[in-house]
Amino acid sequence: MAEIRARMQVQIPAPPRMIYDVLVDYHRGHQDILPKRFFQRFKVEEGGVGAGTRISFEMRAIGSTRRFEMRVSEPEPGHILMETDLATGAATTFRVEPAPSGQGSVVSISTRYRKGGIAGWLESLLSPRLLRQVYAEELELLAEKCR
Repeated sequence: MAEIRARMQVQIPAPPRMIYDVLVDYHRGHQDILPKRFFQRFKVEEGGVGAGTRISFEMRAIGSTRRFEMRVSEPEPGHILMETDLATGAATTFRVEPAPSGQGSVVSISTRYRKGGIAGWLESLLSPRLLRQVYAEELELLAEKCR
């Protein structure tokens, strides 16, 4: 079984609290940072702010569209937000920390999941690069929203 991992990290010139507030608010924040060319039909199914929120969306990539239903948790409220796919257990983690320089924040998005067979092997080759591209756009939109 292949383990697929992807990660992107940037520094954003905004305070950690401001950034986390955007990420944790699925009604008025988080959905605004999703690149429209990849994410469609985003819907808050339950809750809407932080832990306990349930969201659904479709992700379009590499010529196909996949539907996801995710449950949101906050392993470290104010610092770590996690979305876990209810069908596969795939987890995407958003981490927000103060920048070492004291100016702004270091923000990362990472995804980790396992998939078996030839499909898993192919995804292990293709998905990390694609996900890093998605994350780069998402982090750019996050930085714009926090300006």
